[in-house]
Amino acid sequence: MTTSDGAVVHLKRTPLYEQHKALGARLVEFGGWEMPVQYSGILQEHQAVRTQAGLFDVCHMGEFKVEGAGALAFLQYLVPNDVSRLSLQQALYTQLCTPAGMTLDDLLIYHLADEQYMLVVNAANIARDLAWVQQQASKFPDVTVTDQSEQTALLALQGPQALNILQPLTAVPLATIRYYHSASGQVSGIDCLISRTGYTGEDGFELYCAAEKVVPLWQALLAAGQPQGLIPTGLGARDTLRLEAGLCLYGHELDEQTNPLEAKLGWTVKLNKGDFIGRDALQQVKQQGPARLIVGIELLDRGVPRGGYAIYDGEQHIGTLTSGAPGPTVKKNIGIGYVPALYAQIGQSVQIDIRGKRLAAQVVALPFYKRPA
Repeated sequence: MTTSDGAVVHLKRTPLYEQHKALGARLVEFGGWEMPVQYSGILQEHQAVRTQAGLFDVCHMGEFKVEGAGALAFLQYLVPNDVSRLSLQQALYTQLCTPAGMTLDDLLIYHLADEQYMLVVNAANIARDLAWVQQQASKFPDVTVTDQSEQTALLALQGPQALNILQPLTAVPLATIRYYHSASGQVSGIDCLISRTGYTGEDGFELYCAAEKVVPLWQALLAAGQPQGLIPTGLGARDTLRLEAGLCLYGHELDEQTNPLEAKLGWTVKLNKGDFIGRDALQQVKQQGPARLIVGIELLDRGVPRGGYAIYDGEQHIGTLTSGAPGPTVKKNIGIGYVPALYAQIGQSVQIDIRGKRLAAQVVALPFYKRPA
């Protein structure tokens, strides 16, 4: 891939790269990877996930195995959430924090077996996260950290038809897998970890398998799901889906200048569990109250908010949008951003600066969209 100034950039590719080309995907750079942003179109793909199902290539995500007698004690120190509460095959959402309480990354942790866990981290942060995790693990003698990112593939099957599409391909009783739990089993004859998780606001499953097996798995899922309206889905729809669901994206809502409490992720920060990296700093933020807070923004005037646009109260610049887009399901132009805590009240009037013009908007509750029960 060539940049605007003619420089050649060598992007990484997932094992499904040729599949994406064959399906006519438009490929873009994302976190150092060449990934499909769309196939048939972002709107069509978004609506398919909300009403039927979509299949995502998320093989670019990173997976680290953490094992040994000290694995639990290490993970309890590494992250703010309480890893000790995980039963076997259960997962939780948490962050890697700096000693100052800021966010290095957000991730999932799976409890795979006794003294064995899997960390799933964001693609752009794999090398940095691995170095950080290994550095912290060096303080725990009975812990081994192994990068399995290259050997592991990941697909996300999301939408209300996901269970009906997947069940004929596996003997695992999918209805018994609770949200944020997983089970091991074969899907279309391929060994998988089947996880009831996702990043779209819909029900669905994420399937981890060996990288060399992911092409036949992808093909089997698309073929099985075609009668129920399953289509391949790219990063564009993934972004609008997660935005409507009010889910944070690292590099936008979360970064090294942001702590989990101001991102309203306090439910993942267990200050009473014992010491962990960033605990003292987060304890102080909780006691004082975050100086700023994440908010949902709904545009009242016509216009499309985007990440990076300024948020105003009259002539006062009070914050910045971290994400923004038209919300196809909610049929509103929406964004997420940070404002001083004083302005984070539902119904607060604000303005968004779009190319020099201030457009009327208001603070609204997150998420913008919640799937019907």
